[in-house]
This record gives sequence, structure tokens and C-alpha cells, in this order.
Amino acid sequence: MTSPAKLTLPQAASYGTLGLPLAFIALPLYILLPNYYANEFGVSLTVLGLLFLASRLFDALTDPLLGRLSDRLFNRSNANIMPFIGLASITLILGLAGLLFPPALVASGSKLIIWIATCLLITYTVYSFLMIMHQAWGARLGGDAVMRGKIVAARESAGLIGVMLASAIPGWLGYPAMLISFMNCLGLGFFCLSLATKPAHNHLNPTQVTSLWHPFRQAPFRRLLLVFVLNGIASAIPATLVLFFIQDRIRAPLASEPWFLGLYFLCAALSMPFWLYLVRRIGLAKTWLSGMLLSILVFIWTLSLGEGDAIYFAFICAFSGFAVGADLALPGAMLAGLIRALGHGGKHEGAYLGWWNFMTKANLALAAGLTLPLLEWLGYTPGIRDTQALQMLSLVYAGLPCLLKSLAAWALYRFFQAPHSPQEL
Repeated sequence: MTSPAKLTLPQAASYGTLGLPLAFIALPLYILLPNYYANEFGVSLTVLGLLFLASRLFDALTDPLLGRLSDRLFNRSNANIMPFIGLASITLILGLAGLLFPPALVASGSKLIIWIATCLLITYTVYSFLMIMHQAWGARLGGDAVMRGKIVAARESAGLIGVMLASAIPGWLGYPAMLISFMNCLGLGFFCLSLATKPAHNHLNPTQVTSLWHPFRQAPFRRLLLVFVLNGIASAIPATLVLFFIQDRIRAPLASEPWFLGLYFLCAALSMPFWLYLVRRIGLAKTWLSGMLLSILVFIWTLSLGEGDAIYFAFICAFSGFAVGADLALPGAMLAGLIRALGHGGKHEGAYLGWWNFMTKANLALAAGLTLPLLEWLGYTPGIRDTQALQMLSLVYAGLPCLLKSLAAWALYRFFQAPHSPQEL
């Protein structure tokens, strides 16, 4: 089946469903597993930190190579795609099972460390491969701005549901239930993808496969990537510091933390139809710019919050979550349009998406690597009650992201909206 001029809602949902289990696995890998190994197996936090840092660096560095592999697979034949996705899915299940339930023979000491490192490398690599393949599939479907927005929104909406499930199931039902739920969701995602609209096939011989650095030779890609990085770091900083802010700045009860996060993700999911409606009215770039400006106008009020302001923070979570829906749905749609505009549609999507995913992970690393030492240098430590230190926490948590997002909004306007800028993608 070739790509249609328009995609119906069921067709978009068939494609997007795989985003649920892929996002479902992301939260345990990044947040839950360190705490799990420290409490259940007594692994040193320092050792865990080094293991996860090395695994994430390896994961990020392999993304461009996985992007090239994705292009090779798509450019051979569509018939090759589902078997590779199926094999990767089975490997991902085994990797996550190994991480959650180490066998008794390796349940302590250096053997456990080697087991964790091996399972992390396998799981991260296969997870990234599936992510890039799924994104490349969507990008190769093409279409106008509305269709591209619908494709990415379907994937990201499913992903938000996956994040909320992954947040709730371990605490409510335990890790065995989480693994079973993940297996069922991944099976459903694979089945739906097998029924989804297939991208148009363009057979390329090996000499036509793009080089690893080819995307960076394209000025429009460099410009869009700059906007994406500035905006991504602006979003990653609050994600890194939100629990510190809740615990020390507004001093909300520990039980309220999942509710704040759940409200944020729920509003992001509910906002998708609104942003897609706006895309039909004003286009992708203007809609993304509107989302950025709304985010700044809402989140800047966080600077005024203090102890006892949990209810106001809940409103900020809701409206900033609504605004972040634009960040989730629209950059990927703009990238797909850019690839088409450069004449690389149906040929080299994986090369671009490999670097795109590399920068997504680099944003998270930069946010943690820069803001945590900065906060310590400014005098903040977890649990502190010093007024000046808490003001520094607010400035880094809210002020710095608003500044970076303002720069991203300016760059988006400058490169894609201002007079004499390139035609909107």
C-alpha cells in the first residue's frame, strides 16, 4: 500500500499505536531502574550513575548509525521492515525482562554489574532502533502540513499514554505486571503497525545511501536543529528539577508529585486536537511559535511561587502541559517537511532522524549536566530552607527555561517566519 494524499484517523492510529510501548519503556529506563537496583539489590548509587551515564552516551552515539541502517532497510523493500521490527521487539522484551529480573546466578557483586551493563546496552540499542524505524516510517508517509502533524500527533499521543501507564503500574501492581503490560502493548503496537499504511518505496542502490554527515551539510536542517535544541533544553531543565521544586520550593506533600506529573501529561495529550486545528489555520511554524509563546507566558509565573502554592502550581502544570503538546507534535512534522523539501523524502529519513534523536538525548544530558552543578554553585542543596538558595532554584527551574525558549522562538521566527526567510515547510 502506498502513501495516501490524506490519512484518516484510524490509519493514523494504526501507525501511532507503537509509540505507546516505546514510551512505556523509556520511563523505567531513565527513572525507575536506578531506584529499583539501589533498593532491591543494594547497588551503589555511584556505580549505577556511571553505568547509566555510559549506557546513555553509547545510546546517543549509536543513533546516527542506526539512522543509516534504517535507510538501508527501507530502501531495500517494505517487505523487509516488519520482520526486523518483530525481531527487535522480541529482543527488547528480553532486554527489559533481564533488567527487571536478573537470574539468581548474577544477583550480586561484579556479576550483577556486568549483567546490568550488558542488558542496558542491548535494551538501549534495540529501543533506539525501533524508535528511529517508527519515526522514519511516519516521515516517509509524506503529505501536507496537516497530514504530517496528524502522523506525529498520533505517535506522540500514544507515547503520552505510555508514559502515564509506566508511571502508575509499577507502584500500583509491581514490576511483573509492568513487564506483562509492556509485552501486551508491544504486541498490539506491532499488530497495528502491520495493518498501517505503508510508505512509498524508493529502491536505492548502495552507492546512493547518504553519508553519516550529509544532514549537516543542509543549512535548513542546521537551522531547524538549532531551534529544536534550544527549545529541547528549555523543556529538559524543568523535567530535571521538577521534583526538587515540588519538595523544597512549594513544599507539597510527596503524594502529590504523581498528580502534578499526571496532570501535565494528560493536558499535553488532550491538547493535540487543538494544535492540529491550528496547523490547518496558520501552518506548522506559526503554530509551534504560538505554543512556545504560550509556554513562556504560563511558566514565567512559576517564579512567583513559594511554600503553600501547590494549587497555583497545578494550574501551571495544566496550562504548560497544554502548551507542550505543540512541542511534541510539530517539530517532527516540520522535520518531515524539510526532508521532503530538500528532495530526500522516501530516501534518507533515517540519516536525519538519527541525528535528531541524538540531539533529543543530548538535550537531557545537557540539562542535567549543566543545571545540577549550577544549582550547587549557587548554594542550593536538596532539603535546604535558605530563602536565597530557594530563589536560585526558582530562577534555574523557571527563569532559565523561559530565556532559552524565548531564544528558540526568536530563531524559529527568524529562520522560518520572518520576511525573506525560506518558505514554510
